Amino acid sequence: MEYNILSPPIAFLIYIILVAILTAAGRILAGPANPTAVKTSTYSSGEQPPSRLAAPGYRPFFVVALFFAILHLGVLVLGSNNITLTAVIYLLGLLLVLAALILG
Repeated sequence: MEYNILSPPIAFLIYIILVAILTAAGRILAGPANPTAVKTSTYSSGEQPPSRLAAPGYRPFFVVALFFAILHLGVLVLGSNNITLTAVIYLLGLLLVLAALILG
């Protein structure tokens, strides 16, 4: 049985070994931990916390994520196809969906 170093299981094992070595080296370089009350407290820059929510929610994120997902998958489908009537209809449908996402 011939083993290839680039096969996923072998590459994964090599990656795990490298991560373990880097983690051990990082712990040695970091030195001993000395937790204090100042080090473990949250930093607030001396300002009062905001009275309203800072995050507007996930809706804007999902619209942008769906936009890019449709765009990238559409380009992959079109890139793997010849220019035919079906591809042109698909492209027009893709443009319609993207316009609907942009206009909201």
